[in-house]
Amino acid sequence: MKARTLAWLGLWWIVAAAPLVAQGGGRETAVFAGGCFWGVDAVFRHVRGVLQVVSGYAGGDAATARYELVSTSTTGHAESVEVTYDPATVSYAQLLRVFFTVAHDPTERNRQGPDVGTQYRSALFYTSPEQHRAALAMITTLERERAYAEPIVTEVVPLRRFYAAEAYHQDYLAHHRDQPYIVFNDLPKLVTLKQTFPELYRP
Repeated sequence: MKARTLAWLGLWWIVAAAPLVAQGGGRETAVFAGGCFWGVDAVFRHVRGVLQVVSGYAGGDAATARYELVSTSTTGHAESVEVTYDPATVSYAQLLRVFFTVAHDPTERNRQGPDVGTQYRSALFYTSPEQHRAALAMITTLERERAYAEPIVTEVVPLRRFYAAEAYHQDYLAHHRDQPYIVFNDLPKLVTLKQTFPELYRP
């Protein structure tokens, strides 16, 4: 990631998280887009309280929710992950922190690392007014704290529908740990997750 400071992870972590920690159990979903879904998928699979992660597409129509079409950058889709989680164990605010500080670089527009195209844009697809407010509040706080040297370009848009990607994309890192792309781009994210959020990390 570009030069930034993680000072905002201190006291602000405790204060901002409290209102969004749900009481009781249940299942909630959140959809994140932050470049190639392989790495984002892998990061959230290693977060405590996450029950299921599905790689897929969001932002476009059903007719174009196919990898070969999404890869043309003409469908409106972004490679995304749908995260189902237990809000009694991990809050949406905590998932947002993982998204912004580990899963991707929110200052890169229509790209992420070596991958270029609108399908690799940074986006939060909210599913409720509460998620919408939390996402905007997170971005405002990061900008106020100057957490990044460059402006945050993450889109915050309502989720119309999420489409699961092809089977071979699911849990991709676990099945291709020796692939050069995974080794250089995605495995380091798991190391960062463990170091930055040890209380959230799940082996």
